[in-house]
Amino acid sequence: MVCANPEQANRDRVVRQRLITHLQSLIDGSDGWTAQRRDELVGTLTAKPGLRRYLRRTRAGLLRIDKAAATREAHLDGKWLLRTSDQTLTADDLAAAYKQLTQIERGWRDLKSSLGLRPVFHYREDRIRAHIQLCRLALLLIRVVENGTRDTWRNIRHELDRMHLVTLATGDGRVAQRSLTTSAQRTILRALALPEPARFFDFTLPASDH
Repeated sequence: MVCANPEQANRDRVVRQRLITHLQSLIDGSDGWTAQRRDELVGTLTAKPGLRRYLRRTRAGLLRIDKAAATREAHLDGKWLLRTSDQTLTADDLAAAYKQLTQIERGWRDLKSSLGLRPVFHYREDRIRAHIQLCRLALLLIRVVENGTRDTWRNIRHELDRMHLVTLATGDGRVAQRSLTTSAQRTILRALALPEPARFFDFTLPASDH
């Protein structure tokens, strides 16, 4: 099944144009170079396949942009192929299965990076199992939050991290006060059906009043 993503097609086109523009700046004036210098440039581009695939050499050894290669790639912008051995799957079923696969791969990345599933520094089996279980529960919580807010965990965490608790010391005692809730934070809490945290905590009277 051939899939097409218009947004990815736009990104592919922009990236290709940037690569071609950069390559053109590298070969500008190369007609006046020695053959050895042109060979050296081509050699440096072998480690940069993104640029190398748009470069061609004329029979005279001159360097040019391979417009034919760029045109061929343009036909593939935003497109990819899904293959399956299950002939009973419809196009919708296959697309849904592919999305599930990407979600699973993303979950493993989150477990190993954001949630710190690895490395594991425990030695006892029960502690290792508990560590993995806590990571799985944390991943489940992240997905619930993302589905409820229709936003990424990175954006949600960044916004909620702006909520601070400040301890204020006065002559009448000490109190911990939370920062004002922003509109974005209220939107997140409302989407998750969570109440706003209390504004004040830990009222402490001066020692002489105890």
